[in-house]
Formats: sequence, C-alpha cells, structure tokens
Amino acid sequence: MDVDSIRAITERVRVEVHKIVVGQDEVIELMLTSLMIGGHILIEGVPGTAKTLLSQAFAAGLRLEFGRIQFTPDLMPGDLLGTNLFNFQTNSFVLTKGPIFTQILLADEINRTPPKTQAALLQAMNERAVTIDGRNYPLGDEFMVVATQNPIEQQGTYPLPEAQLDRFLFKIIITYPSHDEEREVVRRHGYRAAMPRLGEFGLEAVVDEGGLAGMRRAVVDIRLSDELVAYIVDVIRATRRHASLEFGASTRAATMLASAARAYAALQGRDFVIPDDVKFLAIPVLRHRVVLSPGAEIEGLAPDRIVGEILEQTPAPR
Repeated sequence: MDVDSIRAITERVRVEVHKIVVGQDEVIELMLTSLMIGGHILIEGVPGTAKTLLSQAFAAGLRLEFGRIQFTPDLMPGDLLGTNLFNFQTNSFVLTKGPIFTQILLADEINRTPPKTQAALLQAMNERAVTIDGRNYPLGDEFMVVATQNPIEQQGTYPLPEAQLDRFLFKIIITYPSHDEEREVVRRHGYRAAMPRLGEFGLEAVVDEGGLAGMRRAVVDIRLSDELVAYIVDVIRATRRHASLEFGASTRAATMLASAARAYAALQGRDFVIPDDVKFLAIPVLRHRVVLSPGAEIEGLAPDRIVGEILEQTPAPR
C-alpha cells in the first residue's frame, strides 16, 4: 500500500466518523497514527465530550471489534481478563473470556480501578497477551486500548503509575467544542437523552484487517533522516535537563516519537518525515512522560508549556 492510498483511507475514516461525531479531526488523526504502529492512547476530558462515541465510531469505520469496560474501585483482574469455569458436562475447565478479548478496548475511567487490575491491563498493553491460570492467550495485532480519565473528579481514584503511563503512545486532551461545533452537536443530537446509536447513521467500514496490515507495513518504509533522528534525541534529552522537570522522558519515548512521526507522515501522503511532524506529535507523546519539579507545580506550570519551550529552544534540521 502506498502513501496516497493511506491518505485516502484516512480521509474516508474521517468522513465516516463525522457522520456521528462533530469535529475532533486532530484526535482522529492521532488515533489512526497510534493504531498504525500498534500504540495505545489515553484520553483526558470532562464527561460529555463524546469520548465513548468517538471510540465506537472509530472502531466501526475500521471494521474492528469494539469492547468497553467501566473501571470501578471493586473491579478485579478476573472481571477484565475472564476466568476458567468448571464444566460438569465435559468434566473440564472452560475459559470464559473477559471484555479484554476485543480489538478496540475502551477502558473508561481507568484511574478508578486499583493497581492490581491496572497491572493486568499493563501486561495486555505491553505483550498483546494475557495470562489466566498460568496460560497465555494472545489478543491479536489489532488490539488497542483507548483509556479515558476525568480531570475534574479525583476522589476515589488511583493515579496511574509511571510505568503504565509510559506504555501509552499519546495522551490526548479533549476540550469543549467550539461554538459552531457545539451548535451542530445540539442540532444533530438534541432530540434524545440516550447516547446515539451507530446504526442510525449509516457508518460504513473503510478498511479491514488486511488493509490495516498493509498500512502498517508501509509505515516501515517511511524515511526518517539521520538529522531528524538526532533532532528527536536532542528533544528527549532536553527534557532531562530542564529546570522545571524533575524527571524527563525515557529512551522509549524517543523510539515512540520516531515511530509516530513515520505513521503521521504516511497519513499526510508523504513517504518521508519532516520536522513539523515531530513538533506536532511531541506534546501528546511527552506530556504524560515528564514529571514536574515541586517548584514548577507551585508555579502552576503545565507539561505542555515546558515541552513547547523545549521545541522552541531545540534547533530543528532544515
């Protein structure tokens, strides 16, 4: 599959998703970028900003199986993974699969579940497999976690450990829609209380698993020059020296930023990466991988601002 085909598919996916979701172009592109390189995403946004609906429409447009689980304080690993139950007719144990056995998994309010269950999800994200009673079960190459968390309600939550945050390719901040977009949302959906059903809007699948595999193979051939590799490394290393950051980004962050830049370039119809690709992706790749110093927290600085300063101060190749 060539980059022109990838760009055409991207446009068609956006058209299908927009049949039900208004706006969110940037979020859709980041979700596609993540899926093309096997990444996972963390979405932060207040309730009622279409996080669930967007995930459902995204999966439908790609003909991928969608699953959702509401994370709660009493959720146990078995509720997520499944369990072996004894079948008296066959005199054997049979696996009852949990909701994690899907392709696009919406992990809603992931920070509401205790660390033991978060650890079970971490293995699935990292290995694309789960272990139940000592046996490994693969989840497939298309497995992708879309996790959400609510920024305004922190009581009864369990902050995600740095090791798990580092497994998310992007942290995406969803804000309120613009005035015009909000008017369109009300015009389109303001006649019901329940969440819209995808079947009512005639969403069509744009690509299947074979097409997605072709897109992923194409990403490998996207050119990333030595100068851009050096630029990515310089940006990552600058996070470790910044006075407002107690901890900077890891080497994994550098490899993920490079991979994401290749995928994003393909979505734009190019077979080569340019500095603007890296600059566009750096904040969603790094905002959850850096730790503010106590002084920066007192001053109210945000990771986005600091990463932006680093991008401004780090010379980019011409």
